[in-house]
Amino acid sequence: MKNALPENATHLPLSRPERVPRRIVSLVPSSTESLWDLGVGDRIVGCTRYCVHPAEGLEDVERVGGTKDPKLDRIAALQPDLIVMNREENLAAHAEALSEVAPVLAPHPRTVAEALADLLVLGTFVGREEAAAEMVRQAHTLLEALPPAGGRRILYLIWRKPWMTIGPSTFIAEMIRASGHTPLQVGVPGDYPALTPEALAALRPDEVWLSTEPFPFARKHVDELMELTGWPEERFRMADGELFSWHGSRMLRALRAFSAGSATWPAP
Repeated sequence: MKNALPENATHLPLSRPERVPRRIVSLVPSSTESLWDLGVGDRIVGCTRYCVHPAEGLEDVERVGGTKDPKLDRIAALQPDLIVMNREENLAAHAEALSEVAPVLAPHPRTVAEALADLLVLGTFVGREEAAAEMVRQAHTLLEALPPAGGRRILYLIWRKPWMTIGPSTFIAEMIRASGHTPLQVGVPGDYPALTPEALAALRPDEVWLSTEPFPFARKHVDELMELTGWPEERFRMADGELFSWHGSRMLRALRAFSAGSATWPAP
């Protein structure tokens, strides 16, 4: 296994595999998909109930709980030689406990560059460095063809009760910039700040994007927001949450969708 890893990678391996892993547990849906796209899907022996891509490839993989409530004893019983986690989606206590079972890879990318570096790390760890490098090359080509950030000021909502948006230093914010737009500054600190109805109504976004995950926004929520804020209906759009929040190989799909203008669509 090669030793050279990207300097801007955000991986946090609590220990590193001594050999190429053959039994992998993934506790991150985007990483599960990346492993398949890297060509090692047949090595995944466990994943979360939220790992949905590729659906046809995960039918026989054992589910080991969720991202926040993994079944540690079930994971240990699978005898993995690599456990893939994420420092935002998973809990540090679980990473520490699982590091006693197998090497843990736990990145936390906040930028496109960091996410691509982390994809190279994942590819290196599983012996598919060239496949990962090709994905990164394709991503850079797609990025170069996209317009610079600017565009419209986007309020990106991810939750209701309370209304929640994204902070400027999150991966989602970076992907909004990659799509050619600017995430709206809401004046509330934090990666995922909650907004009071009053604070929400005081904002003046050019567009409001309702993410398809983690909250299932529907027509009634558009009506609720219109009544609360007075924003016109044409200001609302749905946004594919997987394209904006999943790092890894899903980024290639996202960048193509940004180029085609298909990552968002008019709200119902």
